[in-house]
Amino acid sequence: MSKRKLLVTGAAGQIAGQILPTLRERYTLTLTDVRNTNHQGEMIPDVQISDLTDVNREAYRHLFAGQDMVVHCGYVRPVGNATDTLFQAEYRNVGMAYNVYQTALEEGVLRVVVASSNHASNYYEPLILDGTMDFVDPDQRALSQSYYGWAKEAYEHLGFVFAVGKMEQRPLENIQIRIGGPRETDITRIELGNLRQMRRALAVYISERDMQQLFVKSIETADIRNKRGVPYQIFYGISGNSHAYWSIANARQVIGYEPEDNSEVRFADWIQKHIAAAQAKGKKENEIHS
Repeated sequence: MSKRKLLVTGAAGQIAGQILPTLRERYTLTLTDVRNTNHQGEMIPDVQISDLTDVNREAYRHLFAGQDMVVHCGYVRPVGNATDTLFQAEYRNVGMAYNVYQTALEEGVLRVVVASSNHASNYYEPLILDGTMDFVDPDQRALSQSYYGWAKEAYEHLGFVFAVGKMEQRPLENIQIRIGGPRETDITRIELGNLRQMRRALAVYISERDMQQLFVKSIETADIRNKRGVPYQIFYGISGNSHAYWSIANARQVIGYEPEDNSEVRFADWIQKHIAAAQAKGKKENEIHS
């Protein structure tokens, strides 16, 4: 049986770098990005340079031709923190998502799997950490409080338009993976004893092998239709964390996602350090006020 053919955009970025080893083993890949080196300056083999924000899709159409699926990790990073700068960068990201979807559709690609972000619904997170809300389900309306999150939600919704298929008379299957915290260092970088931030780090963690599994199963599961028959899913990209406040029930049910890692186990030693520091701080404060 021949290997699936995949186009991977943003191939020199962090997320692509974490999943490429597994994708290289399983599929025939075409890689593209605006550069061929990662953030550490290391050369990424076989990257074809292209700018997918270009409205002239003929400039990169050849990359999509003959592909079975696209894994879209491309991202325009803003330069600076000015409001206009942040918005314009994210506006370009929404335009790039359209270019990817439309070119994929025109070239007969079956499915696009997108590296989205938990920030698509980041408005809810402070509510959860403050105890006024308990959980977020992928079916809830995405609400963000940042341009970055707004853009993620915008191309999630745009992906839904393509998945329904009314505009072009053919559905383009679509999976959006709201990646959480794909790092081993989050819990080590927060102030010792800050249990609020500790909870956040534990809740959103995803190990590299769990992220690889999530993408592979998003690529290989044949039927991804939702309960209304639309080939569209939003999955939260986290491990099987005991402290999770984002639901991964649909990823378990639809694609058989079985995370191997749990942040509570992975970072048990750091949890104890944070608890001990919080207890010591509380004791000190009680002594001051007694």
